[in-house]
Amino acid sequence: METRPFSQGADAYEEEHVHLVYEQIASHFSSTRYKPWPIVEGFLQDLPGGSVGLDVGCGNGKYLAVNPNIFILASDRSENLVKIASQHQPHTSVVADNLLLPHPPASFDFAISIAVVHHLSTRERRVQAIVAILETLRPQAKVERGQSEEVNILGGKALIYVWALEQKASRRGWDEGDEQDVMVPWVMKSKSHDCGNEESKIFNRYYHLYRQGELGEDIVEAGGRVVESGYEKDNWWAIAVRPG
Repeated sequence: METRPFSQGADAYEEEHVHLVYEQIASHFSSTRYKPWPIVEGFLQDLPGGSVGLDVGCGNGKYLAVNPNIFILASDRSENLVKIASQHQPHTSVVADNLLLPHPPASFDFAISIAVVHHLSTRERRVQAIVAILETLRPQAKVERGQSEEVNILGGKALIYVWALEQKASRRGWDEGDEQDVMVPWVMKSKSHDCGNEESKIFNRYYHLYRQGELGEDIVEAGGRVVESGYEKDNWWAIAVRPG
């Protein structure tokens, strides 16, 4: 697996090794992404009815139908994936960049970002992606009632998932001490028009593999606070809030 050539500009690098790849593999990728991950499913199911939130980097929109009592505004950089996600009515899906989200600040009850931030090729851009997500959330706040009473107003919360470096038990075999910036192949197989044999085409996608504790560090750097975190199936995850 080759690593990122840091002499190349981040925008151009991600365009070639993330955005264009997902445009080309969208249909095949979507066909393999249909089962919600348990912690994400639980996070969405536990939200109060009437909650309004975001799915940033929604892919094919597999999480939009998890809880029929909430409304999700979904977005993805891939136009082809957004077309697929748009089938999940009544939710809305739009094309948008994680670094330039087109949403009003401090307005949403929740956000999810599942396997997205690790596609940004520098720490500065990964932190900025988290900043952009946190800025959409209603901040936590305390309101005074009378001379001695304070009431906590719960703000929005974001669930963020990233690939872990510590995957020793997986088929990839990565672990502590390995390279964190890697290219991961996506293999598409198809029948040859000439002889009917199966052909394979490989698309390499950029990933930053997060070491233990790194996601929390990026959330704090982005101005957030981690309220819960953990590890699930080769991923680190965290629930973050925006302090008032």
